[in-house]
Amino acid sequence: MTTVYWTELDAPVGRLLLTADTGGALTSLSVPGQQGGRSVQSVRDGGRHDSGPFRAAADQLAAYFAGELKEFQLELSPCGTEFRQRVWTALDEVPYGATVTYGEIAARIGASRAAVRAVGRAIGANPLLIVRPCHRVIGADGSMTGYAGGVERKVWLLTLEGALTD
Repeated sequence: MTTVYWTELDAPVGRLLLTADTGGALTSLSVPGQQGGRSVQSVRDGGRHDSGPFRAAADQLAAYFAGELKEFQLELSPCGTEFRQRVWTALDEVPYGATVTYGEIAARIGASRAAVRAVGRAIGANPLLIVRPCHRVIGADGSMTGYAGGVERKVWLLTLEGALTD
């Protein structure tokens, strides 16, 4: 059985819960009330509370929230199907301060127009909020839809990045 390491960090969007594998690669980043997110209770049993593996993540998240970091350089190891991994990798290519639509993500991975809903579900299942920028994906009409961490957080993150104005 693999040990799951976990820690919590205070952030402007709420207390973050981070998990990592035994090699120190980040496996999840959840926010309070996140749809489908992990909770402290879910990692406490069988997990090891240790902030050591998260030093780089903590430093980079602090710099991001201070407006000083535009691209995370962290080892990520989320668990997901091959399709989800392709979608999540496409999220990494959306630059800071930019937004894309679900249809654009589908096109980037070579998925058909009919696959947009599946792409949306894969984006919604992203276990690495903030560091894997699913908040940069918006509706085709420009609406702020579908963020597992809550639309208010999505708007806050996009405003921080300059993609939205107050």
